Amino acid sequence: MDITYKHRNFGLDLIRAVAILLVLLSHATLLLFPNQETFTLYILRFFGTIGVDLFFVLSGYLIGGILLKQLDAGATSFKAFCHFWTRRWFRTLPNYFLILVVNIVLLLFFYSPVEELWLYFLFIQNFTTAQPDFFTESWSLSIEEYAYVLGPFLLFLMVSVFKRTQKKQLFLWMSIITIMGVTFLKFKFHQSHPEITNEAWSKYFRKVVIYRLDSIYYGFLAIFLIEKFKPFVLKYKALLFGFGFLLFFGMHLVIFVYDFRPSNASLFFNLFYLGLISISLLLTFPYIKTIKPNPLIGKIIIKISILSYAIYLINYSIVLLTIQYFITVSEINTFYKFLVLFTYLSVSFGLSYLLYTYFENPMTKIRDSRWVKSWFE
Repeated sequence: MDITYKHRNFGLDLIRAVAILLVLLSHATLLLFPNQETFTLYILRFFGTIGVDLFFVLSGYLIGGILLKQLDAGATSFKAFCHFWTRRWFRTLPNYFLILVVNIVLLLFFYSPVEELWLYFLFIQNFTTAQPDFFTESWSLSIEEYAYVLGPFLLFLMVSVFKRTQKKQLFLWMSIITIMGVTFLKFKFHQSHPEITNEAWSKYFRKVVIYRLDSIYYGFLAIFLIEKFKPFVLKYKALLFGFGFLLFFGMHLVIFVYDFRPSNASLFFNLFYLGLISISLLLTFPYIKTIKPNPLIGKIIIKISILSYAIYLINYSIVLLTIQYFITVSEINTFYKFLVLFTYLSVSFGLSYLLYTYFENPMTKIRDSRWVKSWFE
């Protein structure tokens, strides 16, 4: 894998690498300590969920930036938006469908069949309710795919109807309207679930498409505001980082001290909590974007960042669950647990490298080929 710093922002690579490492760390605890519940394990698994939130807001930030550049270039026809969607699908769908098929094959070999597998091919396995216990990490991919489709399609409609309105203003309103729409659905959920357990809240709310689309659009809002007020943001980027840090950890300190849970503070968790996480993370972006890479560590971070999508798809359902199928980790000693951990990480990174090198990257090259570009000329 040829790694250069050209055309890459190291800060964003760092965010992506941290996100996948948090997910891996969280999953490692599930592998090594599957039946244990301690405060330390709780914290490690919590930061695994934050890793997914980082992916959400980073995706919104990057995709929102692409759309803003498209608007600046005057590419507002339906063909231009189809070009946008095609580029995204070449980036995300080939890996997803390949790993989905691999998971189905493993399911047939090792486990009992799961009903309605066809839902996964349309990303609707968790559209309005909890998804089946299969390919569980795909819940976040459904959210991202629908965010890539619904918001830009709404933007296209607004651009077509309000032709005299500044396009970037329509981008702003599209983002706000989408967030408000999701907030309304969250309120309806709250009305029907005034008390809910932590596990049920995560399963029926946190991992459901219609309640989480706003996580992507907070990223849209962030890139709009950063570009709109760039001199202010650059001047106070350290202050914004500090405020985001304090908001994130201060909010969770209050939650810990007062033992807030979805069961006793449902309005906060259903309407505000996840949005505040997105905002707190995004406030750190302007400062992190300015971080310069160390020559050695920088290349490692970039490699992890490049492999992050493949790692996310492979590490849990394919690697971790397969290890658990053959080895009862809770019954082995510490030395063998470290050996299992080394195997888990090595196989995850190794398979991800192969997936990226021989499938994901070639698909990206097809996306950037003259043949695909000719479809939209």
